[in-house]
Amino acid sequence: MTIDPSPKSPVRQLRLVVEAEDYEAALAFFRDALGLTEQAAFEGEGDARVTILEAGRATLEISNPAQVRLIDQVEADGQPSAKIRIAFEVDDSAATTRDLVEAGGTLIAEPRETPWKSLNSRLEAPAGLQITLFQELEAIEERSLKPGFKRP
Repeated sequence: MTIDPSPKSPVRQLRLVVEAEDYEAALAFFRDALGLTEQAAFEGEGDARVTILEAGRATLEISNPAQVRLIDQVEADGQPSAKIRIAFEVDDSAATTRDLVEAGGTLIAEPRETPWKSLNSRLEAPAGLQITLFQELEAIEERSLKPGFKRP
């Protein structure tokens, strides 16, 4: 499903493209365990395969080094994150974290409440991806009233 962009943006979709040495393990983790739905799949010559998975609304979070250090401290006891980390908003961070560990993910940090009112965990996923799971505990409207929040 492609979400119509705002009138300000000519971009219709953000797609993250990942090369996975163990294609089946990555597919099982993200599609079957995390629950991303399959939008399309293609096969080509020489065993070429790709599956495109729906991941809801896409955003691009750009953080400066100080913010990354803050997030790493809060979310993973200071353990540095990968240069690119993928974050998935889920309904239940604790349960999804358990499910993904059972599906082969490596736990980096247990779910914990952040100062910005989300419940975050961090895992190493297949295809060399570091992921954060987050569950919003407070609506954006409530957070927007707090110091430090900036609206565009």
